[in-house]
Amino acid sequence: MPNERSAGAIIYNKGRYLLLYRKAHDHYREGWFFARGKVEQGEDIEAAARREIKEETGIKDLFFVRGFKDIVTWFYRKDGQLIHKTAIYVFAETGTEDVHISDEHGGYEWLDFEHAYAKLTFPTDKKVLKNAHDFIEKMKKE
Repeated sequence: MPNERSAGAIIYNKGRYLLLYRKAHDHYREGWFFARGKVEQGEDIEAAARREIKEETGIKDLFFVRGFKDIVTWFYRKDGQLIHKTAIYVFAETGTEDVHISDEHGGYEWLDFEHAYAKLTFPTDKKVLKNAHDFIEKMKKE
């Protein structure tokens, strides 16, 4: 069975999280997600996340916060073949609020935790957001 690996980030700015809206196409479901994409050969997770975020949002100024990594796995079908997908998320802060989405997305929103949690499409993404939110709240207290 083929494996795919993606890298993405929970992007944080002044108490808000960035979500991207994607219309359904090919084997993708419509919904609200985090920025992520395939890891290319020779890339580490942060390099892949940085590249994908720049491509999908235009955001260049990312500060990766050490100590957070969350992994989600699932299966999907592509061209009749079962694919095992792994998405690795890191946590990144940015000072950029103006997002220039790629043509693969139909919108974006900066949302506080409660609204972002409610808007995310998949329960696994909700879990990642909760873990990221707990992580940043703990860091604020230290």
